[in-house]
Amino acid sequence: MKLGIVGLPNVGKSTLFNALTNAKVEAANYPFSTKERNVGVVTVPDDRLVNLADMHSLQKVTPATIEFVDIPGLVSGSSKGEGLGNKFLSDIRGVDSIVHVVRCFEDDNVTHVDGYIGPARDVETINLELIFSDMELVEKRIEKTKKALKADRKFARDLEFYEFVLSQLGKDIPARALVADLLSDREKLLADLFLLTSKPILYLANMSESEVAGCQGNAHYLELSKIAEAEGAVVLPVCAKAEEEIAELDEGDKVHFLEDMGLSMSGLDRLVEAGYELLGLISMITVNQKEVRAWTIRNGLKAPQAAGKIHTDFEKGFIRAAVVAYDDLMSAGSYSAAREKAYVRSEGRDYVMRDGDVTLFRFNV
Repeated sequence: MKLGIVGLPNVGKSTLFNALTNAKVEAANYPFSTKERNVGVVTVPDDRLVNLADMHSLQKVTPATIEFVDIPGLVSGSSKGEGLGNKFLSDIRGVDSIVHVVRCFEDDNVTHVDGYIGPARDVETINLELIFSDMELVEKRIEKTKKALKADRKFARDLEFYEFVLSQLGKDIPARALVADLLSDREKLLADLFLLTSKPILYLANMSESEVAGCQGNAHYLELSKIAEAEGAVVLPVCAKAEEEIAELDEGDKVHFLEDMGLSMSGLDRLVEAGYELLGLISMITVNQKEVRAWTIRNGLKAPQAAGKIHTDFEKGFIRAAVVAYDDLMSAGSYSAAREKAYVRSEGRDYVMRDGDVTLFRFNV
């Protein structure tokens, strides 16, 4: 899973990135302090892996990972080269989902690129730049399709679709809003455009430490929530500054720090959870003689395709999968006890994987 962190300059993107990845990139109090994209990989917190390692007396635990990309601040006109230019828009095309950081805190000591806090305006600024960039791409595809149409009339329907997409973008409607009403072949055409506004989006409200737990009392957060609700998106309240401090603490101190803030989970944990849900992802788990490992797969994936995430030979020669739900395995106390209680099931090619499935794949190539 690769998440791209975007937003206006000076809203806390790099501070958040530091908190998530411990990268220690510059996060100064002036616009465009980040001049190049930053990339960091973090492990997905999952206590199930540690518990399984203890059960099987294993030392090696390999969690799933998430890649975060801190993209320099976009401003009005970025798609036309304003600010640091539109080269960073291309960085967004390579991510699975967008985390849009929106400033929702008041602080006279931290400048805002537009002079005052306004979540609705900030969101519109970023969304329009993504739309303008997409429109330029679709216009180029239309011109290319028109040329192809002269040689073969089969492209007429494609041209009609691209013109429809362009018209919707021109009404400030993001491409992701079109997917639900498209037939599968049109959905593939849309996906093949790799539009920025096709990507799922998660709004992250950067708030002061004192307001995160009681976010409903923050007018800026409520304004952002209304926008997200209209889009069917999610808003996560965080304090990037506090998250950066939390990242430096050991586990015991983290718990106390979060309790003092009135929170039960860190921003990273909540972001991972929301990201998995947004992208329709789950974790399957494998246990062998050497390690316990988590694998990120799409929700709804069948057993052979899930096996292919481990190795292509597993999918090609798939025979069956021995599957036990994590909760059942832990309640049994051991794998052998789980087998005696008939918790371990033999599943075939049509089995749809579930989150927390502890799985052993049988294959023959």
